[in-house]
Order: sequence, then structure tokens, then C-alpha cells
Amino acid sequence: MEQFRGEIAPSLDDRIPMAAELAVGQISLIDFARKAGKNIFSVIPDATRTQKYLRGPANIHYVCDPDMVTELLAGVGRAFPKSSFTRNVIGPAVGNGMILSEGEKWREQRHRYAPLFAARNLPVLTSHFAATGEELASFYASANGEVDVADSAQEATLTNISRVMFSGNEAVAKRDIREGMRRFTDYISYMSLFDLMGLPTWVPRMKWLRSKQVITDVRQLTRDVIQSRQAKRHETAEDFLDLLIEALETDREDIETTIDNLLTFVAAGYETSANTIAWALYLLALYPEVQDRVRDEIKTVAGEAPLTLDAVQKMPLLQAHVRETLRLYPAGALFARDATDTTEVGGVTFKKGDVIMFPVYSLHRNELLWEDADRYRPDRFINRRYPRGQYIPFGDGPRICIGAQYAETEIMVLIGSALRRASFAMTEHPVPAPNLTFTMRPGGPILLKAQPVAG
Repeated sequence: MEQFRGEIAPSLDDRIPMAAELAVGQISLIDFARKAGKNIFSVIPDATRTQKYLRGPANIHYVCDPDMVTELLAGVGRAFPKSSFTRNVIGPAVGNGMILSEGEKWREQRHRYAPLFAARNLPVLTSHFAATGEELASFYASANGEVDVADSAQEATLTNISRVMFSGNEAVAKRDIREGMRRFTDYISYMSLFDLMGLPTWVPRMKWLRSKQVITDVRQLTRDVIQSRQAKRHETAEDFLDLLIEALETDREDIETTIDNLLTFVAAGYETSANTIAWALYLLALYPEVQDRVRDEIKTVAGEAPLTLDAVQKMPLLQAHVRETLRLYPAGALFARDATDTTEVGGVTFKKGDVIMFPVYSLHRNELLWEDADRYRPDRFINRRYPRGQYIPFGDGPRICIGAQYAETEIMVLIGSALRRASFAMTEHPVPAPNLTFTMRPGGPILLKAQPVAG
């Protein structure tokens, strides 16, 4: 611990990573609805970084107190449903999938799919990640110049989707899968003013008129993939799709719900992992001394062999870097619940119908909770645990992200593979500020200089 601090901390003081531009001053409900569709950060009060609780316009509450977060997600508020505007935004795309289902229907699906993400299945999935990681590393090493790490990370995670969820399937070309997933994610990332204003779902949204075919196409593509694999099963599970179909046939879930959940897993996992990888490479370029130490760790543990689950679990510096990236740039930068009963938590009364916002981005940068809150300090995650509710990149409570370990493993394998073969440096191009719609993504290309690593 002291060695890590001694070699890294002194040289990190003068560089502050890119931050989102939050709202300063009063935000009315009309301003909220008008601005949030383009970038939710534009309506999240900057004061959420310096206060643990803040009352927003109308019936909106912002909560950044770890004890209140825990009680509202895992305690008295554990049954509060996803907010209505969340359902309006992504409901047409993911239907009755686990991300939006409630009550017994949600419990049944959670129980059905939890084994798919169990640790025992990670080694076989990690082998797919490693294959993609080697391809990504070759791309960066051969580039020997400027690369857009945001775009290349998306290509890599889409390749993982093809390998892990749709592998060995002649029914659909990988290019069609990647293009379909891109269009699908763009669709759910668009937030209508009507959604944010809470207007009834029967009121037409512009995106329905221009883009609804996207959903039809992707659902048909997914149905073709599932049915093709059902007709030609592997003897032992080779990817996520094998595991999913096994659950489908064992529990006799209808295929439409299975499609809902497969699309849910894709939507929740593809872009979020890609954005984390892009920000992680940016931070390593900004702090080359950390980059060198992480690279040394990777080579010491794994040599030149493809990275395995066992290997990345023995890389504390890489893990600390990923977790600090998720602190500064959480892909799920905000989520919300609707209060269904009048409840008092932490001295605050939440009335039935109130919207409880959890601005994870602000929570992770809150000056009352974190030392040097806006600065990159990976050593804060070496041999240290934080109070529950303070660090929640994957949420908390019963609805914590089911694929958290899957995502962390994928991110570490792809970053580790790339870093072993290529080095990254800053360029003169400006770094885009984070933008938040369905997920937090860079507001434009992240252009870094990639070069092959000697030896």
C-alpha cells in the first residue's frame, strides 16, 4: 500500500480529469423537461456534489447520503419501482424484461437468470473476452498514431456480444448483429420531452414515428438467433446464449420474454462496458506513470498468455484503476425510483408519487464523502472498503446489476490485453465532457495516441 502511494500519488496532483457540467442555480420543472432529453447532466444540480440531500423541482428529490441510499434501495424503499419516466423511455424496447418488471414477475426472472452470471460460468465467458482483447490489442499496437478509443471500445464490446451471446450462428451475420445493436442502443438513448414530463404512454413520441422499425428488426434478429441455436445446441455450454436457452427450456419461459431479457442484457452491458473502457484508457494516457505500473503488473502476472479470470483476479492495481474509473465515470450515472408510500428516511419525508433521484455521478464525487473527490486516485481502492451506499457503480439492494462481476471481468480483460501490447498518450484534441441520456457516454470522440510497446 505504501509503495503504491509513494510511487504514484506525488505526481497526480496537477491533473484533474474531465468532468461533466452540472446545473448551477435554480432548475424549474419546465427547464428540467426541456434540457434533460439532450443531456441529463444539464439539470442535475452541481450542489449534489457538496450536499448529501437536495430537494429538486416539484416532487423530485436528489439523494447522495450513503445511509439514505442504502435504506431507500435495500431497506424500507427496496420495493419502490423504477421511475415512470425510465419505463416510458426504454419500455418499448425491452418490454417485460427484468430491468423493468416488478414484484413477483421480477423475482421469478431474477431467480431464473442469476445462475447465468454466476462465478462458475465466468471462465468460459472470459475466454471469449480474451480473444476480443487480443484483437483490440493488435489494432492499437498497429495503429501507431491517433485512435478514437470510444469508438474502438464499442467495436470490441459489440464483438464480445457476438461471441458471448450469438457465437457460432450462421443465421445472422456478425455485421448485422453489431449494426442492429448500435441502432437499438441509439434508440433507447433518445429521451423524449414527453417521457420526461410524464405524459401518458398513448401520447405519440417523435422517436416512435421515425425509429420504431429498429425495435422490430432487432427483436426479429434476436428471435432468429435463439431459434437457430435451439435447433443446433452445443453438448456443453460454450457461451451465454447456451446458458440462456437452457434456462428458457428448463423454466418454460415464453420466447418473447426471453427476447426481452436478452435485449436487456445487451442494452445494459454493451455500451456501459465500452464507455468505461474508453474513460479508463483516457485516464491511463493522462497518468502515464500509473499506466506503466499497471502494465508491469499485467506482464508479471500473465506474461504473454491470453488473460484468464484467475489472472485478472491477481491484478490489484488493474482492478483499482477500473474501480476508480467507475467512480469518476459511472456508466449508470443516475437512476430513479417512484415512492409508492409516504416514507421518512434520514429526516426527509418522501410522499407517495415522489421521484427519488440517485445521481451516482455526484455521489461518487461528493466532497463530503471523498478526499480529492474530483481527482484520480486509484490507490483509494487498494486494501480499502467504503461504507455501503457510497460507491454504487452497479446500484445496490435487491436490484443491483445482475451482471456486475461479468462487466468488471470484461472491462479488466479488454484493458489488460490492450495495455500489454500498446501504450497510450494524450493528443492535442480536446477531451469531450461526459453526456448522460440512457447511459453516460463521452460527448464525442476520445482521441489518444496509441503506439506498440517495445519488447
